[in-house]
Amino acid sequence: MSAAAADAPARMMLVTAARTAYLGLLGRPATRCMGAVTVYASLGAPLRIGAPGGAVQRLCAIAAVPAYAPHVVATEDRHIAIVQIEPETARTEALVHALNRVDAVAAAAAERIRAGFAHLPAVGDGAAEFDRLFFGRPLPARPLDPRIAAVIARISADPAGKLSAEASAALAGLSFSRFMHLFTEQTGTTFRRFRAWKRARTLLTLVKGQAAIVDTALDTGYADSTHFSHSIRKVYGMPPREMIAGSRRLELYSRWPGGALRAG
Repeated sequence: MSAAAADAPARMMLVTAARTAYLGLLGRPATRCMGAVTVYASLGAPLRIGAPGGAVQRLCAIAAVPAYAPHVVATEDRHIAIVQIEPETARTEALVHALNRVDAVAAAAAERIRAGFAHLPAVGDGAAEFDRLFFGRPLPARPLDPRIAAVIARISADPAGKLSAEASAALAGLSFSRFMHLFTEQTGTTFRRFRAWKRARTLLTLVKGQAAIVDTALDTGYADSTHFSHSIRKVYGMPPREMIAGSRRLELYSRWPGGALRAG
């Protein structure tokens, strides 16, 4: 093993139904647009983050990006710490505001996130436990209409499934137009976009697999590998092959709905 490899930070990821934490390679992603509130923390050199195509990019130790906000991020370090919160599970407005300030509060938050990864293998699937580790306290839950919450639970439990908007409206006991309006009002995004994010997020639990790209595409609910690659690139700013290649030596801890905590 080279000296550089020996000095590299650990690479690890925890994926639960409501939260994700990742310490590893950032690579050189293009524009990203993820359906989670995404917190980036540098491991040394400052982050460079901003809107795609923007002339001004902010230099900082930590930054929080709202869900579905296109952005570009880079750092001279090869590694980065990332924490994600599924927006329908928590109120995050105050957190995003606090982490985007350039002050001692934000600096302390960055250090807490970096330190939290030392305890990642012991974290279960509970959002409160996760939040205490990385944010110092549980984030307040986001209240949802129970009819929309039931649909979200179905999609989250089977992201690769074929649950349609029409079937979801029937499940909620609402007319199609009323369901679509209420879903967007409750989640801050459209039904189609929400489902696409949950499907793309499934790849995080499969990056350590040995399956061919076409098989991974089918396992995650995509019609073919071309659609799969296009969708993943649009969300994460890089193709799935690059994400899988960057996951070598990654310790993966995932608890998917109905599954047990596992490491790989």
